[in-house]
Amino acid sequence: MRRRAYLVLLLAGWLTACSDSESASELAGWQETLGKALNQPAPKPRQPGNIGDFPQPRALLQETADVREGMLNIYALRRCGIINLIAQRNNQLGRVAPPSQRWIYELTLWRQLDSCLTSDLSNDLAEEDLQRLQRLTALKTHELPIVSYNTLVGSEEWTGSFSRASSPLDPSDFSAVTIQLPALRYLLNAVTHQFDHQWQPDSAQLEQHLKQLRARPLSAQLMRTLMLATTRLDEGSALLSQALETTTDCSTQSSATLPVPPRWLDDLERQSLRWFTTMDELLDAHIAASTALQQYRRTWLSIEAPEAPLPHFQRAYQHHKRLLHTFHQRCN
Repeated sequence: MRRRAYLVLLLAGWLTACSDSESASELAGWQETLGKALNQPAPKPRQPGNIGDFPQPRALLQETADVREGMLNIYALRRCGIINLIAQRNNQLGRVAPPSQRWIYELTLWRQLDSCLTSDLSNDLAEEDLQRLQRLTALKTHELPIVSYNTLVGSEEWTGSFSRASSPLDPSDFSAVTIQLPALRYLLNAVTHQFDHQWQPDSAQLEQHLKQLRARPLSAQLMRTLMLATTRLDEGSALLSQALETTTDCSTQSSATLPVPPRWLDDLERQSLRWFTTMDELLDAHIAASTALQQYRRTWLSIEAPEAPLPHFQRAYQHHKRLLHTFHQRCN
């Protein structure tokens, strides 16, 4: 039994060691050097904790109406070019299509209906069929934004970006933002232009961008890195504050020896701001999200809410810089 417990502890220690990122090691080294320069014992590093659970699908998705029309009624609208579309949607492949393909289907169906209604074809329809076309078009016009929202929040690529099974980024990995940002911008462009007949969706391009998002849980990794950096900055600021309160003789504490925080924190702030600003624009472009997503967005994704990871980090970083400046003025 004791041997088993030892193996569990050994495995836990190995997993912890393997999970240490380069950024975590650099921040710990900086903090230790800062403590020595201030003749202060470095604090025992606190665990920054994990990000919150991303809401479950049932708390995210919004309902759409189940349209049921007899085939004879649909056949009366055959000149609108929707017969094959509906057949594709009803076959086995259509029922198991990923969310992105279901959005393309609904987008194409709406465009066919809207084009038919605003063309001369509608003039040849019987009054009953024209009313049916108007009703279907109005319904699909109302539901298309809901479908595009459900497509976004219901896709594995999107939910996977917020995986709690993630770790902080290494400083060399911040380029991932530049790699994945076009995917967010394509999704933003798609929802912004979905009612624009001149804009044509590209299924292959859409899937390629989603594949890029699937490559790594970037949102979660950025949040974890911001939280880690904030924790270490707060601890470093506590060391500086203690030194400023107790230091009356600077002869043994030259400000020239104080280490500045790692320079890559500037890159972390810049890249995080790019990412979460674009995500803000993407979410703003969609219909009002569910209450669960709105709460998650305020708590974790906001670029303004004080306790969200990015603003919290920015505040901690600026506070540390001000303390450094004060120490330089006193002991230089």
